[in-house]
Amino acid sequence: MSSSDLWDVEAAERYDAESSFMFAPEVLTPAVDFLAGLAGTGAALEFAIGTGRVAIPLIDKGISVSGIELSQPMVDQLHAKAPNLLVTVGDMATTVVAGEFSLVYLVWNGLGNVRTQAEQVAVFRNAARHLVPGGHFVIELWIPGIRRMPPGQTAVPFHVGERHLGFDTYDLATQQGTSHHYTRQADGTVRYGASNFRYVWPAECDLMAQLAGMTLEKRVADWDGSEFTGESESHVSVWHKTE
Repeated sequence: MSSSDLWDVEAAERYDAESSFMFAPEVLTPAVDFLAGLAGTGAALEFAIGTGRVAIPLIDKGISVSGIELSQPMVDQLHAKAPNLLVTVGDMATTVVAGEFSLVYLVWNGLGNVRTQAEQVAVFRNAARHLVPGGHFVIELWIPGIRRMPPGQTAVPFHVGERHLGFDTYDLATQQGTSHHYTRQADGTVRYGASNFRYVWPAECDLMAQLAGMTLEKRVADWDGSEFTGESESHVSVWHKTE
């Protein structure tokens, strides 16, 4: 059984509208171009494909894309836009799909949705299982904001806007956290939502990749290829399958 939170019908129906900033060309285009370059002429597999934000533009570039997604309602939203996109409903740690892939990718902090270390290791192994030798596994992941917490504080804001307030709470002993969202509705009411995660450091990801038979090829701060430093708030990491 997956440790991930499950998107229900209501959350899936409003996902694209509430995540419109993720579809902005300046956000999406660099990611699609980066992934397309790694896929080359091979096929791609997206873990946690969601409503197809990245997969559909990749298909538009001529790349064959399949997906794994835990939430059937999210798949229903995707198929309303791309009826022929092949998606297997299941968790990304254990679900196996047919075919061989030159690229497996997991974007927008998706690895954190898996909330145990053992299951996160299994995600890397499952990626390697689907890759051809020399194929690439790519993740996009945030750097935990715990450096901004003074002693005794447990929460860090990640977004403060006119219509949305978001902050993360952390348990430093277990690497567990919760993202809290307060969203102002059109009628002036506020809707609360929360999602749970396990945060992972880049070095821990590298060890997970090593256990799965993959080697780090490069790490950058964002899809635009900017340098990853100690001040970076996110990373895009690329490993290749060594056997």
